[in-house]
Amino acid sequence: MHSLISWIAVILYALAVLSLVAALQGMVMPRRGERLALFMAVLAVPLHAAALWQGLWTAAGVNLALYNALSLLGWIMVTMLLLATLRQPVQSLGLVVFPFAAISAGLAGALGTPAPTLVPIGAPVDWHVVSSILAYAVFGLACAQTVLLAWLDRSLRRRRAGRLIGMLPSLQGMEALLFQMLAAGMVLLSVALITGWLFVEDLFAQDLAHKTLLSMMAWLVFAALLIGRQRAGWRGRTAIRWSLAGFVLLALAYFGSKVVLEILLKG
Repeated sequence: MHSLISWIAVILYALAVLSLVAALQGMVMPRRGERLALFMAVLAVPLHAAALWQGLWTAAGVNLALYNALSLLGWIMVTMLLLATLRQPVQSLGLVVFPFAAISAGLAGALGTPAPTLVPIGAPVDWHVVSSILAYAVFGLACAQTVLLAWLDRSLRRRRAGRLIGMLPSLQGMEALLFQMLAAGMVLLSVALITGWLFVEDLFAQDLAHKTLLSMMAWLVFAALLIGRQRAGWRGRTAIRWSLAGFVLLALAYFGSKVVLEILLKG
């Protein structure tokens, strides 16, 4: 049943992506394609949540193994995106977010749990876990925005923007939204690091050292980018490169370490 629900969610996410691509290719009107994509995503979210519930919650705690964590991150990113569309025209982020949600839900449904990673419910460390996941989700949306921003910038430089201009906000608007996301992500990442220092027994233990150091490096990269934006007016390709560099460090910190510990070393 868990796999079936996951695959229905995957199909709905895929239809959402196809709706956006159809709008991008001029096969349907942009607004119509965006509305259809959001409708499909709204249908997928509760199914994805139901599959997550079955995979995450155990009597011993929350199972945040690799595929479960990826699926949870995808679900949170889609949920945040849908909520954001109520106030801002960010539907185009679905071009990146919906495929990620589909892949993560599919992996969780097909491959299950490579190794249990249980987080006790009600423990102080939960503050660290929740703030970390929310930070990854916000930075994930920022990464999606960066990818679209790079795509639009490249297309404009080559004078091949075409229908992109009809689907995406202005370059300046996209940059402003990117830095809003980065600022929100920095707040959450700071909370995650602080609560980690307070509630995790040994952040520099053998299995946590790489995660801690890479997360701190990502924090420094994003902090430098925000300061550079404020004081030197960093934008365009500079903002894109720094943003992607920070996200790569953050992804390696959490999911890179999980791949090593749960798959490579266990194999």
